[in-house]
Amino acid sequence: MKKSNKWWLGSLLAIILVVSGCSSDKGGEKKNVSNPGEDTAEKVQLTMGSWRTEDVDKYKKVIEKFNEQHPNIEIKFSPSKNTEYNTILNTALQGGEGPDIFHLRPYTAGITLADSGYVEPLDGLKGLDVFPESSLMASKGADGKQYGVPLNISTTQMFYNKKIFKNLGLEEPQTWDEFIEMNEKLLKGKIIPIALGSKEGWLLSAAHGMIGPAHYGGTDFVEKITEGETDFTSDEFVNSLKAMNDLSKYFPANYEGLGMEDVRTLFFTEEAAMFPMGSWEIEVLREMNPDLDFGFFPMPSAVGKEPTITTWVDGSFAINANSKHKEAAKTFLEFLTTEEFGQLFTEEFKMISAIPGITTNDELVNSLSKAVEERPTPYMFVVHFTGGNPSTKATLETELQGMYLNKQSPEEVAQKVQENAATWYEPFKK
Repeated sequence: MKKSNKWWLGSLLAIILVVSGCSSDKGGEKKNVSNPGEDTAEKVQLTMGSWRTEDVDKYKKVIEKFNEQHPNIEIKFSPSKNTEYNTILNTALQGGEGPDIFHLRPYTAGITLADSGYVEPLDGLKGLDVFPESSLMASKGADGKQYGVPLNISTTQMFYNKKIFKNLGLEEPQTWDEFIEMNEKLLKGKIIPIALGSKEGWLLSAAHGMIGPAHYGGTDFVEKITEGETDFTSDEFVNSLKAMNDLSKYFPANYEGLGMEDVRTLFFTEEAAMFPMGSWEIEVLREMNPDLDFGFFPMPSAVGKEPTITTWVDGSFAINANSKHKEAAKTFLEFLTTEEFGQLFTEEFKMISAIPGITTNDELVNSLSKAVEERPTPYMFVVHFTGGNPSTKATLETELQGMYLNKQSPEEVAQKVQENAATWYEPFKK
């Protein structure tokens, strides 16, 4: 055989070997490793970060339900302490590490991570169209891309002890004047009207998020201030701070030194009649006192409008831009958009699912969900004013603490909040 023919034959054999090697593997089974999000013979392990340390058992049930259809995608839920979560997550992401999937703080905090390139955009993710735009905006980047799947809608409202109300012949107030009269009756009955303290600033911004709309007018005012047509020194906003100040006579004794654990205890031990708090506390209160019979009422208006429930998207789930298993992570996020997950979440977590139309057999949660649909107003300082350094929200909290220590007036609080917002909020720079 000629030398050229030997070279041609050797080359042909080499090509055959390469092609056969690409089209088969050990055991003769073809494995899909290009898209680990699909069910394959190879297992994929994902980590999931969150600030919800109290939800470990609940997320175990979520993962078990997911694994019924996707048994080869293993997920380890590894939450961090709420007060440490931001620092732990940000440090990990900046170092090119962190969990594959993580709980994304809503609005500015989460969007900043997305805009910095640490979060994977969810282009083409199935199921995102079930959410209204008002929910999606909580994790939409400056580039207009979606970076998170909304998890739940949180609310603030006034919880109240039904037994105390019944014993004193009290009913849910429909106007601000009725609300004040009710507080006076509770004082005369030697019962703490409102379980609130000023030791922790976030308690005050949460309470203002509920009480403020009753005085500045709810959604109409929010639209005006976000467009720059008014500001925080307006009479409407100052009146909301004055109302917060006036309500202090109905707080517990020495409220300046009371934090979350203190005021929660006053409510579940039935020493206080009302508790201005978020919907996430429902299950906590039930665990603390299974016999506690409590309801809620929307905050009545002082300016002739309908009572309101303050709402916001309280977190989304996102994917680490540096994850090695993005397709598998997207498969899990797609599961989070399904009615199956929404139903499980509402029943297990006793929270309002961000997926519209989900109901549960829990009367209190269902009533809150209905109120959110009928009379919502945005938690203005979370949805629109968490920018700045310190943030405008944090400034409000600090200045309200000073007000309750008699160091400054409501007008001075409003001025400092406005000065902070003017350093970063574009409509105030016009």
